[in-house]
Amino acid sequence: MSDFNWCHGPECHEKHTVDRVRGVKGSKVLRTRKVKQNKWNTNTQWEFFCSNHCQNDFWNKHARDIVAIAPRTECQETPIEDPKRTHHSNSYHNWYETEIKVDESRQS
Repeated sequence: MSDFNWCHGPECHEKHTVDRVRGVKGSKVLRTRKVKQNKWNTNTQWEFFCSNHCQNDFWNKHARDIVAIAPRTECQETPIEDPKRTHHSNSYHNWYETEIKVDESRQS
């Protein structure tokens, strides 16, 4: 296995940045960036993208095709216990906290 992936951004090779310039004089190109594999990005989306911009370009281009692989035809629900709302206050302000717990007895 390689220690890098090429960025999957569909327009990565078109971005005008100096670090993408490759080739010899008279035969220069803008090249897709390499994404080095390390502990930080392994098994995350950052394994495949060099930047947020390239990731967004990819999702914008391929979102419908990706969703078509496993379309969601129904909503999903997680059973919970009745939420408990607790009032708090101090000398500066009042606030509420709502505790939501999953109802393990109704999990499928």
